[in-house]
Amino acid sequence: MRRLEVGAITASAVPVDFAPDAPPVAVIGAGIVGVAVALSLRRRGVPVVLIDREGPGAGASHGNGGILARCAFIPVNTPDLWRTAPGMLLSRDGPLFVRGAALPRLAPWLWRFLANATRGRAETVARQTAPLLLDSLDQHLALAEGTPAARFIRPTDYLYLYRDRAGYEADRFSWTLRRQAGMTWTELDEAALRAREPDLSGARRFGVALPDHGVITDPGAHVAALAEAFADAGGQSVRARVRAVEPDDGGVTLHTDGADIRAGHAVIAAGAWSDALARPLGARVRLEAESGYHVDLAGANGGPRHPVMDAARKMVVVPMEGRVRLAGLVEFAGLDAAPARAPTELLHRGVADLFPALRHDGATPWTGPRPATTDSLPVIGVLPASARVVAAYGHQHVGLTAAARTGRMVTDLLTGRPVDIDLAPFRPDRRG
Repeated sequence: MRRLEVGAITASAVPVDFAPDAPPVAVIGAGIVGVAVALSLRRRGVPVVLIDREGPGAGASHGNGGILARCAFIPVNTPDLWRTAPGMLLSRDGPLFVRGAALPRLAPWLWRFLANATRGRAETVARQTAPLLLDSLDQHLALAEGTPAARFIRPTDYLYLYRDRAGYEADRFSWTLRRQAGMTWTELDEAALRAREPDLSGARRFGVALPDHGVITDPGAHVAALAEAFADAGGQSVRARVRAVEPDDGGVTLHTDGADIRAGHAVIAAGAWSDALARPLGARVRLEAESGYHVDLAGANGGPRHPVMDAARKMVVVPMEGRVRLAGLVEFAGLDAAPARAPTELLHRGVADLFPALRHDGATPWTGPRPATTDSLPVIGVLPASARVVAAYGHQHVGLTAAARTGRMVTDLLTGRPVDIDLAPFRPDRRG
């Protein structure tokens, strides 16, 4: 591959060619973000080829918590992280895990991540991220409209659970940021919480009900259904691993583990695997793979009626189609790390504490990497090496929530339409 001259980033992409025989836009990654980009482009009449080494929804898009969490624009690295991180690491029920063997490699990323844990930075990140998430339910309904994927979207309230009102008051910083973004909610005392969730134990006696959220009742099937809609609209799919992206004046060559693919443009939406493709093209954002965990409890009963977030453990318990899913936690171990037992055991202890009467027909664990940036902002925009290559990755815990809007924004960017959100904070050439 020839050496690429990487210069200053441009705000606009080279517009796509709508001619029937024009080279396609190659979307790399068939997770929820990549599929949303591909389907949105195809609906605008753009020729598209969707490329993934495993197929639609095989990674974090299958394994996520399934919540369209419009409230989740608060960064993980809030200003109290310096105080709370040691306790989270040392506590048996702490939601944070770091593998010692990975620390030498992780150290530069972790240092930048902690350096961003300031009040001012958290306020800025929340303000910049909120527009990506606040209308997520409507964005997903629009993306799925007229497709079998629509049946998996269920509007719902989202409940945050606290041990008592004091726990909620201690979380005042996050709730203040949500109120500043225009969000409203209902506070639930013990009686009101029990009316909403009759099977909840006395371990949580205060809650908050957030309206206008949603649940994807089968995330993997939902992504697969959207991918089928993309195929029905004339989109092409290729099963391959992309090794490198090489733009030139006339288009982009994708070097894969099979034959090279020639395209007019490329969109890098490969989640935690995006860094290896985007960094040679001028991306400077530090990206790390953060392991996410879930446990599916088949045929569960005696669990929650709404998706709930246990604020102390940072885990969610979500009623889905045919099962209840336990998900959440943060583990830094590396992109190809094998699953650990401790996070899964914590999820089991957590649900037993919250819903002691819950019974099920079997538990199935899963783990997979999420793409995490040091500044808690995704990477969306044109890459410095070429106005023909666009980044759409690094969404951390909100990839599902932000996917539909990201797909629309990338489509606007490539088709020359105004993007209704300022993309400057998400620039691929920022330092992070």
